[in-house]
Amino acid sequence: MTGWYSVFLEAAWKSVAVLAVAWLITGLLRGRSAAARHIVWTAAFAALLALPLLSAFLPRITVAQPVAGVAFRVNVVLDSVGQVFRPSAAVPRGAPTENRRQPVRGVPLAGILWALGAGISLTQMGVGWWSIARARRHAGIFPGLSIAGVRTLKMARGSMPMTFGILNPVILLPANAVEWSAERLRVVLQHELAHIERSDVITHLLVRLVLSFYWWNPLAWFAWRQFLRERECAADDFVLRAGAKATEYAGHLLEIAHSMQSSPALGWAAVGMARRSQLEGRLAKILASGVNRSAPPKRMAWIAALLAAGLIAPLAALRAQDGMQTVPADADATIRAAMAQRNHEMLDSAAKAAEVYRQFDLAKKLLESSLTIREQVSGPQGVDYGLGLIQLGDLERGRRSFDEAKAFYTKAVNVLANRPEAAKALLNLGTLAMRFEAPPGQPAQQAVAVQDLEPAFDYFQRAQVADPAHAGPPLMWMAVIRQRQTDAAAAEQLFKQALAAEKQNSANAAPVMRLYAAFLKQQGRNDESQSLIAEASQLSQMFARPTYGTRSFSTPLLAGNGVTPPALLQKIEPEYTEEARLAKYQGTVVVAVVVGTDGTAQNMRVIRSLGLGLDEKAMEAISQWKFKPGTKDGQPVQVAATIEVNFRLL
Repeated sequence: MTGWYSVFLEAAWKSVAVLAVAWLITGLLRGRSAAARHIVWTAAFAALLALPLLSAFLPRITVAQPVAGVAFRVNVVLDSVGQVFRPSAAVPRGAPTENRRQPVRGVPLAGILWALGAGISLTQMGVGWWSIARARRHAGIFPGLSIAGVRTLKMARGSMPMTFGILNPVILLPANAVEWSAERLRVVLQHELAHIERSDVITHLLVRLVLSFYWWNPLAWFAWRQFLRERECAADDFVLRAGAKATEYAGHLLEIAHSMQSSPALGWAAVGMARRSQLEGRLAKILASGVNRSAPPKRMAWIAALLAAGLIAPLAALRAQDGMQTVPADADATIRAAMAQRNHEMLDSAAKAAEVYRQFDLAKKLLESSLTIREQVSGPQGVDYGLGLIQLGDLERGRRSFDEAKAFYTKAVNVLANRPEAAKALLNLGTLAMRFEAPPGQPAQQAVAVQDLEPAFDYFQRAQVADPAHAGPPLMWMAVIRQRQTDAAAAEQLFKQALAAEKQNSANAAPVMRLYAAFLKQQGRNDESQSLIAEASQLSQMFARPTYGTRSFSTPLLAGNGVTPPALLQKIEPEYTEEARLAKYQGTVVVAVVVGTDGTAQNMRVIRSLGLGLDEKAMEAISQWKFKPGTKDGQPVQVAATIEVNFRLL
């Protein structure tokens, strides 16, 4: 999932809610006039236009959603100590819960596609406006007509009668309208005057603008067609209320629709009299008896505006559910659908969501079905099949079923052989071989290796050979093993090779530097150690991490000058990752946050990274902390802060 995807998903479900309510209301107004229903559709599009602005300024109703990174200044420091996971615990502290927020990384493709579609639509509007403005400048006064306050201009023969202009609207008639009967000219002018009186040019441009931004939403196009239909029917009703005979008016409209035409570009900016696609429905309504053709009272527009505001205010304040993944309500139905489509990604996504909510058995069931699809598509020796085995191994390792995890990783290695994709399974087999456990009756600090370290070294060496382009991690682990075996010369050589593989300019190089620095300190080479630690810290700050948590559009305050800082009320200790514990890796993660008025941490961003999964563990824990909000003048306010999470092996 991506940050951009979450933006579009939120816009989609909110626009669906607005348009669904509009459709429901217009259904209830079936016995009222077309003008009344047109007001409802206009209000709905105005609500869609206002949604982004209201979302920016209204107080939030939090339903967690992760967003792209935003930096904040440092002013408050809170501390927490990371705890080593104890195998005896039924559920690890800091483990995912239903309220856990997960980081999402934004990918610009969705934004590019949206901007491209919106740009095309807005360009169409611009071309239409320029074309009709140019035609208006060169049009002459239509002879023999005088309408108070409205100019009537003459266009090319065969042009569709239309209305154009916001401040000084004009009626554009074809040159051959001089040949029309007085009755036809009268009803055409009445129809166009109805558009002017109802300000239809303004609402037309408003709705076209909204449609440009929601071009990807099919419901918006449905609403656009309903808006056009009700508008033209409202203008028809205006003409019929003025005394025109329905049969004669229908005949004039039919003749104009079939004999007159307009450029599509003009229709993007002006209000034309007839669209052939809507003609059949309009004629049926014109000729129908018992149709309500009354003009709604002016107060109805205000009522519609108030109802729209009442609907979109709480809707705009809502934030979409984070992660954009949901556990399927009916796993069997999901599996059947995925099997029918041979779509393992559908099951992988659902399994990931189930794992987040600690529904491990469900996640395994989904991944096993995904593996079946992978086998059908790529074969039992295919890369996709091997990657599916690795996913199952990761799941079992995540719930500490290490023997089952080892079995899946081993099978994946047998399938993938010496392909680069096998490197991940080999790395995991290596760290599993290094796994520590405490002897019965002894504290975790006295843990010993359950296996000799040479098999682990062999796994890491094989991972390096399988994927030489990403040799940094296996070389780092090989160095850790040689350090553990007190082979200082070999350990140092391997640390240097690991740094060279990471090119010392990526976020992955920082953990290698810190482990190498710990090794140098152990050797009594403190100056070299401190130099590496400083370089690692600089690297950690260079690489921005995704924001994690809910978004706040308002600018947070800083403690001081009448603003009280937030206070920590309740915390969950962050959990050590297995990799960090095996490497005896320690340090401090610094996270910039905004403590919201609801006492939760928002807009979390790592400003000093550790790596080896500890950054994510720190943010996972902080996302569940509860604060007493900062205040200003006695009122809760959003306050920027930093939190230091110290990971120390006890």
